Amino acid sequence: MRFSAKLPAIAGAVALLIPICGFAPDMAQSTAADIIVTAAPVYEPLAALRGQERFPKGAQLMLVHAGNAEPLVIGFAATADANVGFDGKTVLFAGKQASGDPWQIWELTLADHSLRKLIAGEGDAIRPLYLPAGRIVYARRTPQGFQLEAAGKDGLMLNAPVDAAAGSVVVPLTYMPASAIPADVLADGRILFEAGFPLGSGSIPELFLVYSDGSGVESYRCDHGSTRWGGRQLASGDVVFTHGSSLARFTSSLAHEAHIVAPRAEYAGAIAETASGDWLVSARAGAGTHYALKLWKPGAAALQTPLAESGQDLVEPVLVAPRRRPNRHPSGLHNWSYANMMALDARQSREGDLKVAPASVRLEMLDAQGHTVITGTAPVEADGSFFVKTPADKPIRFALLDGKGGVLRQEHGWFWIRRGEQRYCVGCHAGPERASENHMPAVLLRTTTPVDLSGVNVPVETQQKSPGGN
Repeated sequence: MRFSAKLPAIAGAVALLIPICGFAPDMAQSTAADIIVTAAPVYEPLAALRGQERFPKGAQLMLVHAGNAEPLVIGFAATADANVGFDGKTVLFAGKQASGDPWQIWELTLADHSLRKLIAGEGDAIRPLYLPAGRIVYARRTPQGFQLEAAGKDGLMLNAPVDAAAGSVVVPLTYMPASAIPADVLADGRILFEAGFPLGSGSIPELFLVYSDGSGVESYRCDHGSTRWGGRQLASGDVVFTHGSSLARFTSSLAHEAHIVAPRAEYAGAIAETASGDWLVSARAGAGTHYALKLWKPGAAALQTPLAESGQDLVEPVLVAPRRRPNRHPSGLHNWSYANMMALDARQSREGDLKVAPASVRLEMLDAQGHTVITGTAPVEADGSFFVKTPADKPIRFALLDGKGGVLRQEHGWFWIRRGEQRYCVGCHAGPERASENHMPAVLLRTTTPVDLSGVNVPVETQQKSPGGN
């Protein structure tokens, strides 16, 4: 495949190709590294969240080097989802050797183009990302949709390579009846992923976080409502994502997203930040047109088009260069059949704080047949605190009840707590800007034993079907 515009790979080549590509002189240093991009006749960025194919007519990874774009991998029916190793020497990707094969996870060594199959199986495995210490994360197709999995032995060194037998050590990270697709691995070691909001039951694309052992799942921000996907972290620590027709960012100083003033376009998400701070984005003029590779200097009035191809969407650009290795997350999980959770003040919420404490909290769980069952209730203290033992690795949610058993407030989505996880929350969806008061929760002054809502010791026939449940 030969593209109609060439993207230069080294500074010297840039100077020669400026008249062809239309680069402004101050952009010459922005694209010094090689680039890998996915070329596809059709790209549906949100299809995987619906359990569908993002590349219904196939896809091919292209390496843009010295002004030319050539196939990165030879002999495959389809390739996509490139993720460059932290040392810049290897590439993870999803590939199909034959058109009828499922997507599987491969690793390519750039120096000699040797290949290793890391993750196989009957179901599709897509969007692989490197984790530190020789592990990877990806999405595996299941009857419940795409679910996150981490694979590989946890190496002793941060720079440990991925073992060829990584697929023999797999840890499920998500536990819900809906798809989750990894988007990036943040500098602090958490995995940024896309899923529908409310989590596990909704259809509005949203960004969430989880640690590499599946613990600590949470919303990135709580100002939900508009579609958000394609998140990538910048060198500054900010996370940039798209609404489709606009760009926005999460920054640590704000509890809500910040709008980015950018040229009008439809953005595919998943930007790549160059060494000079410019952004490589996939954008198109509108529906019916194709995504092209655009170069944008934040604050500039227009997008430059260094790479485009008639009849092809060019998406998911990544730079072939060393990058910062994320922190390693040491897991604190235990091999228990349950988890513990403490709420410090269930009265707090972004929806408005409750004026009085609820009388009790009810835990609901999805069983193996997808039915919503009640595993029990626990008292809530006057300060809003409660302490409970929950089911592990199951979709769960809470409802706050008044003294007569009426619902005061309830979760509409699902989340999970990993086996052996010890977790606390400030309040009910209180948001990251809320901090707990510096005093002992009243529930711990009364008891240090959690109320058992795990359902482990409750016979199935005595578990209640939730009102309005499945």
